Order: sequence, then structure tokens, then C-alpha cells
Amino acid sequence: MRKPLPQSADEPASIAPLPGWMVSAPAETLEQAAFRSGAALAHLHLMAAAKDAPQALWRDRLALMAAEACVAMAGRREGQGGLRDALHLTRAGDNPGPAGVVLRQWSRAVARPISVGHLGTALAGVSAERIAFCLDAAGANPVGRAAGVIEAMLADTPRAEVAALILADAVLGKALGWGHLLPLMSLALKPRDLRLRGDALRLACHRAVVAGAGQALPLAADLARRAVRLKAVVPKLRAKGADRAVELFLSRDAVAPAALAAFMSDRAARRLCDRLVSLGAVRELTGRDTFRLYGV
Repeated sequence: MRKPLPQSADEPASIAPLPGWMVSAPAETLEQAAFRSGAALAHLHLMAAAKDAPQALWRDRLALMAAEACVAMAGRREGQGGLRDALHLTRAGDNPGPAGVVLRQWSRAVARPISVGHLGTALAGVSAERIAFCLDAAGANPVGRAAGVIEAMLADTPRAEVAALILADAVLGKALGWGHLLPLMSLALKPRDLRLRGDALRLACHRAVVAGAGQALPLAADLARRAVRLKAVVPKLRAKGADRAVELFLSRDAVAPAALAAFMSDRAARRLCDRLVSLGAVRELTGRDTFRLYGV
């Protein structure tokens, strides 16, 4: 039998999808659901701890997906393209609109380590005392703690779904020892789930963890491959500041050429973005000729 070739240091670690038995059918009982969600989180933990993966980019792309789910809950029709435009094409200090605010909350929440101060920056209007209380929530297991936070937040403020979901995923991440919030339950919980209470809500949260992990892992594998491709073209880039630009692409879901203005001219930034597209290292995300956004 031939031995497998050793993996290159530049290649991403293999990220296996969730086993079929875990996602084949929803668990019928709370005990079954807790077992499946625990197995899914153990699987996901390997990716969350992988040092060679583009963690910041992964979190920011998941933040976009979570924001899309949240604005849909509110009955808004903005898709990922509309959310990106609202956030990245709005001048600093201007109001990005309701959908843009939701994406900004999620992006800020995932960008920095889980703490009362950092979450307070993301969740304007939620007191530091309330955030601290949520992060110290008790429960039989991490998912149970997160479900308790959702229940408590929505009992006091029924329309605070975004804050409740951000805090729930933060509580889950903190309980699992993750440094950063990873949007997970927020990807799969439905409006009807948020109206549940007690064991019914916990069951929905366990199921959402499995469904969320089922979305997060393939995305991680895809972004890891794309990150390797982007790093491989760096020696071909001659623009001053190209290394810093690549670092930005590896940490953000979308980048406007104007975001590179701190270390290169507008013209150089646009040329670099187009060069990266021609090399197959990044994608133009809007399909437009103007006001373009680029991402891995």
C-alpha cells in the first residue's frame, strides 16, 4: 500500500464534515439532541482551535450569515449583497440603515475576544451589567446556558432578538473555552423557536447547534483552501503594501478598495484588487462596474 504524501506546511488541515448520523434526522428527545450537539461541538472545536486556518475570516463570513438570518426574522429582504453594501459602502459615522446595523453588530461581536467590554461595543443599548450577567449564566451544559440567555433576554425585551442571539453564541463560546464568539445557533434558530420556553427552547437550541455546525464546517474548509491560494500569490504582487492588503482580506468577509487607503493610493488599491481577481486569489462580490467589493 502506498503511503500518503506528507501534507505541505502551506496546505490547510483536512476538515471533515459532520458524520451522517448526526444530521440525518432531528433528535426527538432532549437527551438525544444534547448528545448530538455535544458531538457536533467536539467536531467543531478542532476547527476553532486550528492555528493554520483563517479564523478571523471564518468568523466574519459566519457573522454575515447570522446577520442575514436575523434581518430575515425581522421581515426584511436584504440578502448578503445588500448587507455588505449597507456596511462597507457607508461612510464612517453615517447610519448604515437597519440591516447594516445588524451586520455591524455581528461583525464587531466576532472581531474581538469575548468580554463584557467588547460585547458592549457591539451591542449598544445593552448594559454592561446585563452582558456580565449573561456571560455568567448557569446551566447543565453550554447549550442549556445559551438557551437560558435567550429566554431571559426575550422575556424582558421581546424584540431584542439580535442581542439575544449574539449573547447566546457568546455564552456558548465562553463555556467551551473559545476566545472568540462563533455564530452558530443564530444560523439555524427560527422565529418560532425564539417563542419557545424551557425544555422546548433547549431542544431547539441543541438542534440549531448541529445545523449551524453543519454550515460552519464546510465553509471553514472552503475558506482554508482559498486562503492557501491567496497566500501563494503574494510573491507575485509588486504593489507597496500588498502584504498588509492580503492580511486584511484574510480577516474580513468583504473589502472595499477604500479600506486599503491607509497604506496605498486609491488607484493602487483598485489595481491590486483587480490583480488578485485575475490571479484567482479573491473574488469581486457585487458584479458591478463601480462601488465594488472584494473577498476571499
